[in-house]
Amino acid sequence: MENTYKAAGVDIEAGDLTVKKIKELAKSTFNKNVLSDIGLFGGFFELDLKKYMNPVLVSSVDGVGTKLKIAFAMDKHNTVGQDLVNHCVNDIAVCGAEPLYFLDYLAFGKLDADKAAKIIEGFSIACKENNCALIGGETAEMPGIYEINEYDMSGTIVGIVDKSGIINGIGINKGDTLIGFNSNGLHTNGYSLARKVLLGKYNLDEALNTLAGTLGEELLKIHKSYLKLISRLKADTSIKGFSHITGGGIIGNTNRILPKGLSLKINWDAWEIPAIFRLIKDAGNISMEEMRKVFNLGIGLIAVVNKQETEKVLEIAKNVNEEAYIIGEVV
Repeated sequence: MENTYKAAGVDIEAGDLTVKKIKELAKSTFNKNVLSDIGLFGGFFELDLKKYMNPVLVSSVDGVGTKLKIAFAMDKHNTVGQDLVNHCVNDIAVCGAEPLYFLDYLAFGKLDADKAAKIIEGFSIACKENNCALIGGETAEMPGIYEINEYDMSGTIVGIVDKSGIINGIGINKGDTLIGFNSNGLHTNGYSLARKVLLGKYNLDEALNTLAGTLGEELLKIHKSYLKLISRLKADTSIKGFSHITGGGIIGNTNRILPKGLSLKINWDAWEIPAIFRLIKDAGNISMEEMRKVFNLGIGLIAVVNKQETEKVLEIAKNVNEEAYIIGEVV
């Protein structure tokens, strides 16, 4: 047998087909600031700095973890791309930044052009919803590293904020109110534990009485973007800090923005914990302390505000169809 790259497990033709399939999806997210076409060696983005006195670029990189295992099992690949973009957007939005552009990295055991296109479709949907451009990425075929029917992904977001508009929690004081906004399930965190306790007991296609759909549908619910809500709150209130609730839970993530000497007093009864988290807790006999460390428990974003602005924040949330709860205070 002739030694070729394809015989070793890497199919260049499949890569070329993938680029053709995804090119139009990516281009659908372009705006006037994007100068390059997909296929060049780098992505070019022209900055419009007219509205900034002292512009600061803000970036973040992340993945979606073992939520991918659920996508593999269900053979559904058009939602995890949205998860990734929204997760990355939230991470810079809570700093006060507006997203500019997004880049992705996909690594397959065996490149499947149709699966890749579905993933990129998810990227493009979320990029358009968040007003950012998908200007480039990398698709790799890595036999021996990944299983044939599996892949991994990561994404990088770049945004911009005026230095005076950076939100970093520096003005948070004792007595400030914590307002929580509901999540859409697990988002992209805690799947290793969720899979361990649920999949030995239930099937992904199983319709459980406590859930609106099947277990698989519940676990693939898309990580929410809070960009529109955050933008409204920035414009109309004096927000002191935001925390995006990911791995580490409410306490772990919100502590990151607290000035030294302050801590959180959470009223854990202020909202109803969604059914999926109760299902995980009961299936694995997991302590509530552990649940609070691992999962968002139904709160995907927290705003820290002066007590006098509490009602205004709740009214804004109502106007943009977001569920909001007063969940505690800074002490």
